[in-house]
Amino acid sequence: MASTYGDLRHLLPGNYKRLVTAWLEEDCPSFDYGGFVVGESEGEARLLGKSKGIVAGVPFVDEVFFQLGCSIAWHVKEGQPITPITHCATVRGPIRKILLGERVALNILARCSGIASKSASLVTALRAHGWPGTLAGTRKTTPGFRVVEKYGILVGGADPHRHDLSSMTMLKDNHVWACANNRAAADGGASDNAEQLSSITAAIPRAVQAAKAAGGFATKVEVECRDLEEADAAIGAGADVIMLDNFTPEGVWEAAKKLKQDWAGKGRSFLVEVSGGLNETNAASYACPDVDIISTSSIHQGTGIVDFSLKVSLR
Repeated sequence: MASTYGDLRHLLPGNYKRLVTAWLEEDCPSFDYGGFVVGESEGEARLLGKSKGIVAGVPFVDEVFFQLGCSIAWHVKEGQPITPITHCATVRGPIRKILLGERVALNILARCSGIASKSASLVTALRAHGWPGTLAGTRKTTPGFRVVEKYGILVGGADPHRHDLSSMTMLKDNHVWACANNRAAADGGASDNAEQLSSITAAIPRAVQAAKAAGGFATKVEVECRDLEEADAAIGAGADVIMLDNFTPEGVWEAAKKLKQDWAGKGRSFLVEVSGGLNETNAASYACPDVDIISTSSIHQGTGIVDFSLKVSLR
C-alpha cells in the first residue's frame, strides 16, 4: 500500500534522526550492563516477522542501527504484506550494538507496522464498499511519536490529515465561542454584540474571516459543524472544509447531499469531512457519494502491533 509516486522516506523531516537519538538515549541512559556481558563479538541478527501485517517504519529502523554503527539489509519492501514467519531483514555489526538497538527498533517497527496494517485494512474495506474518497488519520497522536504514526498511516495508503496546528486552521466549537467572547470583550461587552454573537452559528463567520486573515491564501480553514445551520454559515463565510461531527449515518447522507445541492453553482468550493467515533465496524455506513473525507483516530490510536523479533547468531 506504500506510495506509487516515490519513496516515502523523502517526506521525513531532518529532525527524525534526532528523535531516534533521543529514543536510544532513553533506553540506555547510563550503563549498558547486558552489553558488558556480550563484549565486542561481531555477528548478525535476523529480523523476523512473527504475525500477519504490513511492514512499515523502515527509515526509523535503518537510522537506529546506523547510529550504532551497524548495517541492515532488507529482504522485504516497505508496504509489503507479510505472514509468519518472514525473514524481513538482516542486521550486521557488533552484537553489543545490535542488542543496544534491538528494543528501540522493534518497538518502532511493531507500532508503525500495526498502524499501516490497520490503515490499509480500512481503506480496502471502504474501497470494497465503492467509496472513492479520502480516509484520514486525526491529530490524536502520541506526543514525541507523531512522525512515526503519521508515516505509518501513509504507508497504509491513508491520508495523514494535518500534522500540527500550523498545517491547517481547524475551528472547533471552543475556537468559535472564544472568538465570539473576544469580540464582545473588545467591544466593551455591549448588549447588542452579545445578542448578535449569542449562538455559535452567528459567531462562525467572524471566526472564519479571522482565520483567513491570519493564515492567508495558503492555509485552508476547516470548521467543525454540529448541524446544517452551522455548516451553511461556515460555507458562506468561505470555509474550505466542513466537518460534520458526531452525525448519525443517516444524518450524514442527508446533510452532505443537501449541502452539495444547495451550494452548487454559487461560487463556493468546499469539501465535506465526516468524523466522530468512526472505525472498521461503522465507517462504511458513512461513506456516501457526497462525503469527501472520513477522518478517524481508530487507524492509529489504540491499534494492535505487528510482532517482530531479532535472533542473533555469531559469524
